[in-house]
Amino acid sequence: MAMHGKAAIAMWWDISPGWRAEFEDWHTHEHFPERMGIPGFLRGSRWTSARGGTGFFVLYELDAYPTLASPAYLERLNHPTPWSTKLMPQHRNMIRSQCRVLESTGSGLARYALTIRLSPRTGAQDDLRACLRAHARTVAALPGLSGAHLLMTDTPPVSATTEQRIRGGRDGAADWIYIVTGYAINAVAACDGEILNTQEFQACSERASIWSELYCLSHTLSAPEARDEPAPQARDSLASRG
Repeated sequence: MAMHGKAAIAMWWDISPGWRAEFEDWHTHEHFPERMGIPGFLRGSRWTSARGGTGFFVLYELDAYPTLASPAYLERLNHPTPWSTKLMPQHRNMIRSQCRVLESTGSGLARYALTIRLSPRTGAQDDLRACLRAHARTVAALPGLSGAHLLMTDTPPVSATTEQRIRGGRDGAADWIYIVTGYAINAVAACDGEILNTQEFQACSERASIWSELYCLSHTLSAPEARDEPAPQARDSLASRG
C-alpha cells in the first residue's frame, strides 16, 4: 500500500483472549468510525498477529503532522465514549508512536505487514534513511510484496490525555518504524532477515533497539467510508429488527 498523507499514528498492544471479541466489535463499529470522522484522519487499518499471538498493530494515516495535536483529535482523546472507557484498560503493553512519514512506496492495501521498530546510531540518521529508502523502492515491485514505508516518531508537546490515564499512564513509543507490506506471507516475512542482516543496515542502526513482528490485515476503514457507515445506534436498531 502507499501511505495516505504525511503523518501517521502507529500502535501496538496486546488484548487478553477473554476481551478479544468485544474489543474487535468496539474497534470496528465504534472506534474506527469515530476516528475517521476527525478532520485530517484519512484511513485506519487494524492488523492481528500472523503467528497466533495476542498482539494487534493499528495504523492511522493522517493528512499532515498538525492533525496529531488538532483540537478535534484532542477533544476525542479527552472525552472517550463509555464503551471506549470500558475497553481502554484492556490495552496492555501499549506502544503509541505519533509520526512523520519519511518514505512511502507502493500501491493498494496488502494482506500482510512486517513492522520493524528501530533506532539509528548516533550521527547515522541520514545513512539509515538512505538504506531503507533504497530497500523500499526495490521491494514495491517484487513478487509477493506491494510497498514499504518509513516513519519517524515526533511526539507533539501535548499533555497526557484522558485515554492515556485510563490505560494507566503514558504510553511507550517507538523511534523509527519500517513497514513492509505484501500479499504473500513468506515474501513479507523474508524481508525481516534481508533487512536486518545487511552490513549497511547494521552499520547505521542500534542493534539493541530492533523489534519486529508479522501481522495480517483484520479491518480497514477510510474517511469517505466512515461518512457512509451508519452510526452504532442505527446499526443496533437495524439489528433489533432483523
